[in-house]
Amino acid sequence: MRRLALLPLHLAVFTLVTFVILRLVPGDPIISVLGPNYTQEAYDQMQASLGLDGTVWHQLGNYFANLFQLQLGTSIQTGANVATELAELLPSTIELAVQGLLVTVIVSAVFGHIAVFHPRTWVAKIVTAYARAAGALPEFVLAVAGLFLFYTVLHWAPAPLGRLSTDLPQEVTITGFPFLDTIIQAYWPGTLSMAAHLFIPILVLTAAQSAVVIRILVSSLQDAVDDPATHFRLSTGASRRTVLKSIYRRAAPPVVTMIGQMFGYLVGGAIVLETLFGFAGVGQYAVKAVQTNDYPAMQGFLLVIAGLTLVVYLLVDLVTMLIDPRRRPGGTGETA
Repeated sequence: MRRLALLPLHLAVFTLVTFVILRLVPGDPIISVLGPNYTQEAYDQMQASLGLDGTVWHQLGNYFANLFQLQLGTSIQTGANVATELAELLPSTIELAVQGLLVTVIVSAVFGHIAVFHPRTWVAKIVTAYARAAGALPEFVLAVAGLFLFYTVLHWAPAPLGRLSTDLPQEVTITGFPFLDTIIQAYWPGTLSMAAHLFIPILVLTAAQSAVVIRILVSSLQDAVDDPATHFRLSTGASRRTVLKSIYRRAAPPVVTMIGQMFGYLVGGAIVLETLFGFAGVGQYAVKAVQTNDYPAMQGFLLVIAGLTLVVYLLVDLVTMLIDPRRRPGGTGETA
């Protein structure tokens, strides 16, 4: 409850810092809209309508007042409500990040288990070597290589022109999550087409992040295997299932923490991939906002992503406490 109560304070500090930093970015958003042949009257009128008149601190006070009313302002470029635009675009980005996270967890769990409990196999040796290269290549490098291999050379993947083939009708928006909406509507041609378009992006996210998870999982599992609690269970003749459950439970907390931290990286990777693959999402929205110095759009985007990340970190703390009683407030002693 204490951590939940601190979330608004963390967001307020983050908002203050980003607000000041964005005002230091070179460029004038009003001139980018009006063009070089503007009149002073038109400039002053737009400046007042966008709330960019007065001192920086006056603007900051107005911005916080609007935040208390859950208003993120109006985009300078589109003239639309920033909160409305983010609500329409954010679910598709979250869906891509969550898909990448799920595949990353599954792949890491399988290969981490092989590396620890079947260390002499050739698969374990490849996994160990791969884990040492954790974070060596960023998403955009892997994405370009994936496009060249799977689209240009092998022709296994469709053209990177969106989530859905151009010859198929767009699905009806229900939840805002594009892939999930095709399943809910039983729009199976759309589901298959979208799965094909998501193949390279999810593969890239998994390849970029799974090495880190595998390395931490292998290290945690090895420590849990060598733990006296494991030797005690083996000496008492406990079943293999019981021993493995105990090992994984003691190895899970650092892995869960890493997965929670990785969510932010996956959102960032999803934003890069959306721009590269032509996906509609907050990625292109954020890029356009940066290019045009759209202060309200940039501030709203950063605030929403920060709030989402803080909520994920809170959930990670709660899951870690459920797994390991020692990590609960006042908790001591060994786990089962």
